[in-house]
Amino acid sequence: MSQALELFRSAPRYLTARVIGQRIPGLLSGPLAPLRLLNKRDPDPLGPGWARVRPRLSGICGSDLATLSGQSSFYFSPLVSMPFVPGHEVVGELLEACEDLPTGTRVVLEPVLGCEARGLTPCPACVAGRKGRCDRVTTGHISPGLQTGYCKDTGGGWSRQFVAHRSQLHTVPDALTDRKAVLVEPLACAVHTAMRAQVQPNANVLVVGAGTVGILTLLALKELTPAGRVTVVAKHPKQRDLAMSFGATEVVATDEAVGAVRRSSRAIKLKPERGSSFLLGGCDVAIDCVGSKGSLDLALRTTKAGGRVVLSGIPAGGVDLTPLWFRELELVGAYTGGVEPVLKKQTRPTFDMAMDLAVESPLETVVGATYTLPEWREALDHAFSAGRLGTLKVAFDLTQD
Repeated sequence: MSQALELFRSAPRYLTARVIGQRIPGLLSGPLAPLRLLNKRDPDPLGPGWARVRPRLSGICGSDLATLSGQSSFYFSPLVSMPFVPGHEVVGELLEACEDLPTGTRVVLEPVLGCEARGLTPCPACVAGRKGRCDRVTTGHISPGLQTGYCKDTGGGWSRQFVAHRSQLHTVPDALTDRKAVLVEPLACAVHTAMRAQVQPNANVLVVGAGTVGILTLLALKELTPAGRVTVVAKHPKQRDLAMSFGATEVVATDEAVGAVRRSSRAIKLKPERGSSFLLGGCDVAIDCVGSKGSLDLALRTTKAGGRVVLSGIPAGGVDLTPLWFRELELVGAYTGGVEPVLKKQTRPTFDMAMDLAVESPLETVVGATYTLPEWREALDHAFSAGRLGTLKVAFDLTQD
């Protein structure tokens, strides 16, 4: 038995959070939170190739906050099993040997529960190394769960212990501190986003959002693609400073974004009778790192005809898709890592690329605050207000009582 934060099903709390949580965010870490801190039986390894992991740091992701605030789509409901322990951005240490990894090895978690973890013959996506596209995340010998942190059988990082399959584990080099290592999973998602953007040489790129996802995506764009101009839309002062320090060409507020893209691309700006302005012309690629109605709407309205819009943040509904149709845009999703094209007919694991970037990049200040598990309400309250408070990533420190 050990401490864990467990998310449980509560329709009244979910619906109330969805209706009023955004207006009174303090309720989302208080009485509306469908979470409980309890002494929970530690999960046992689920078969050959499985081992117990003790988390050291575990991040609070935007998808976790979307779940707690009732903003996640009901689309996800058959892809999880409840109650579950959240936490999929994890650096930890093995409590027992796992195939070629000895006890005590420091590891980061690749959270997708693909075919190999489920004891199944690999599907075509898993054979290709693209486990994020696995069609079997609800089958096999373990309960449904698209990732660790959403499956009741595995546990998750918001606990003192969980279990993981060897296919999910990546050894952490000594050069990587825990504060950098806990960012490898979101950095892998950012690398995948940058690759999905298919940025051409000297392309004009717009990044909407400068939280953790936006800043890491900016880093991946600058280091791994031939992008030319990269404009970042940032909401808060600290985010603007970080975006500039990570190499943005220009950082603008939301209400300045259309004008900034118009100037840099020499586009024509039009104002409809109702609704926001849009461009004829615009950036070559726009990346939505927020997932709100407003952020995707901005990306669609500022991308040139035939351009590409990448949706990295978990999407909200209600977006006007007229620009997608009229401008013949390509709208693509970027969910998680896998393998990425690096040379003609060659690929490289996303997590390997993210690990290299984490070692080489100045990420020490990205984790801006840590909390113990008993301080979970304060941690979530901070995470919900992170941008306003000048923080990027908030994490649980499981090495502390």
